[in-house]
Amino acid sequence: MKILMVLTSHDKLGDTGKKTGFWLEEFAGPYYVFKDAGAAITLASPLGGQPPLDPKSDDAASQTASTHRFKADPAAQAVLAHTLKLRDVAAADFDAVFYPGGHGPLWDLAGDASSIALIEAMLAAGKPVASVCHAPGVLRRVKTPNGKAAVEGKAVTGFTNTEEQAVGLVEVVPFLVEDMLRNDGGKYSKGADWQPYVVTDGLLITGQNPASSEPAAKALLEMLK
Repeated sequence: MKILMVLTSHDKLGDTGKKTGFWLEEFAGPYYVFKDAGAAITLASPLGGQPPLDPKSDDAASQTASTHRFKADPAAQAVLAHTLKLRDVAAADFDAVFYPGGHGPLWDLAGDASSIALIEAMLAAGKPVASVCHAPGVLRRVKTPNGKAAVEGKAVTGFTNTEEQAVGLVEVVPFLVEDMLRNDGGKYSKGADWQPYVVTDGLLITGQNPASSEPAAKALLEMLK
């Protein structure tokens, strides 16, 4: 069982002068779900190397058992520090792909040609694609072989407009995940803000927020069985 995890390389939070990146729990939780299931995990990002960590995800209030485990795991830290360049990985080499969120993916992965081609190849090969929180934004320009939006007619979820309002970034992000999924024809649904909520439709698995990251990873494992 070979799982590719794709992380953002983008670290600037719009024009705010603040930093962003990937959300620690949304990487660490799924990473250990996969690792404990015996999966071979490969990490990639657009620029390769160490992906930027959203500093807010390092706050004490955002820590979980998985983030504490990661901080005590030098081997996992070393793997994260040496992600492959996304353009150098091939869909044929993996059984599934998982995209952790954080705001970073909205700027780079949502329009990244290698990411779009990877997802299209995975779906065409009948392989699952999972994303959580802001990462469903990576589906923005993904098309089916007949040219339709990949999310059109699909049940999906992702970071809600109200959750974005709560963190005060509605005017900062390049697009709102909920609006994008709806506008592209997705059958968007959501749970209560900040509560776990995961939707599976065909090969697409989407999670709403950080609390949904481990449930989304477990849903991916179930699909691979």
